[in-house]
Formats: sequence, C-alpha cells, structure tokens
Amino acid sequence: MVQTADSSPIIQAENLTKVYRSGKIEVQAVRGVSFAVPRGEFVAIVGPSGSGKSTLFYLLGGLTRASSGRVVIDGVDFATLDDAARTRLRRQRIGFVFQRFNLLPTLSAMGNVEIAYDISGQKEPMDRAYLDHLSDLLSIQGRLVHRPNELSGGEQQRVAIARALITRPAIILADEPTGNLDTKNSDAVLSMLRRSNKELGQTTLMITHNMEAAAIADRILQVRDGMILSDTRTRFASAPAGHPPAVPPSVAGDGASI
Repeated sequence: MVQTADSSPIIQAENLTKVYRSGKIEVQAVRGVSFAVPRGEFVAIVGPSGSGKSTLFYLLGGLTRASSGRVVIDGVDFATLDDAARTRLRRQRIGFVFQRFNLLPTLSAMGNVEIAYDISGQKEPMDRAYLDHLSDLLSIQGRLVHRPNELSGGEQQRVAIARALITRPAIILADEPTGNLDTKNSDAVLSMLRRSNKELGQTTLMITHNMEAAAIADRILQVRDGMILSDTRTRFASAPAGHPPAVPPSVAGDGASI
C-alpha cells in the first residue's frame, strides 16, 4: 500500500551532536541539530565537504551512534536499541543508496536485488510483480541478467535504487547518489528518485553538495560547520502525487561519463 504524505514525522532529530576524538583533539562534526521529516516528504541536505552532512546521514541511518541527542525513526529511538535491534530496524525500515553503488560484482543485477531482499528478514517471498514495476519505473527492464561490469554507471545506480526499494522501506536515504555520474545519468537518477518518492510513497532524504540536484526536493536543509543554516521549501513541495516535477537541466555529478 502506498503511503501518502501527512504531518506526522517519520524522522526526528532532536538536539543531535556527534563528537570525534583523537587523543586531545576534539572535532564537533554535528552540533545540536534538530528537525523533523513528515511521511512522504523528499528532503535534500546540502553542504560542502566537511560541513557535517555525511555524519548526519550516518546518524540518521543508525550507522553510527550520536554523542548526545537522539534520532527517532518511525517512533523508535535508535539510542534505546542494541546493535542487533538497530540492524533489524535499518533492514526493515530504511533503504540505502550510496555514491559508489556497492553492487556485488559476482552477482547479476537480479542477484543483487534478491540478496538484499533475503537479508532484510522478510517473511514473504519477494513480490515479482513489484520487481517488474520497479524495473519499469527505473528503466532497467532487460538489464537484470547482467553483472555490474556489464552495466553503465547510470544503470548500476538504478539497480542500486531497485535494491533499496525492493523491501518497500518507509525511508530512502541516498548519499551523493549522482556523485559518480555524468550529467545525463545524474538527471535520470534524480528524476527516478523523485518519481519513486511520489509514486511509491517512500520518505526520501538525499545528501548532496550540489544545489541544482537538491532543487528536485520538497525541502532543502543547508548545513555548514555541523549546523543547519536554513530550512527552505521549494517550488516542488506541492507537486501532486503521480506527477513528479521535471529535474532541472544539467544537474551534473563529479565523475566523468560512464
């Protein structure tokens, strides 16, 4: 069942801090950050290298523990969970998309999607009709039999998105999803992230340094020095479901054409 956006937050960060220590040196990567994300919203967190955005990504995904404050995912406080319970919550509620794709090279694209489903702990067999729908949504029909080295960079990232979506997670966390792609593939991946957010109802949070990429979101949080400088609604915030907005042209990634 597709969720629709409502006012109840599915992600809450409350006075969140992260401090790294090396001997007598202390670095405050995140400094007292608080914000909430309603269900179904697409949020971009934007900032330059060293701004704390990647640390914030790891905190929100339960991949590292906060020094203070808390992260609440769908009503569950990460700080109250042991490592095994945190892992289960991530597998069941969060889909991750990373800059480097992280596909297993010895498996086909289909195999990469299947193994993600298997380790998620789902009790029911994978819904093949839903996989067909994802394949159509992400334009990877006919590519699932190929291994990653037989796919373009854009195709690999779309397979990685299918892998993240296959368990129907409530939340998608994407870390610089276009960073290794050329302009054409960047635009395609961003359009598909936006389309999946609207058509499948997942809450999407994307980390990026690129303001043009961030412009597809409903809302932009600008981060610097571990703090949120601004929280802005975009012109896409009220786009009707089923009619995702066009991606701004020339949303380029960092890498060469793949």
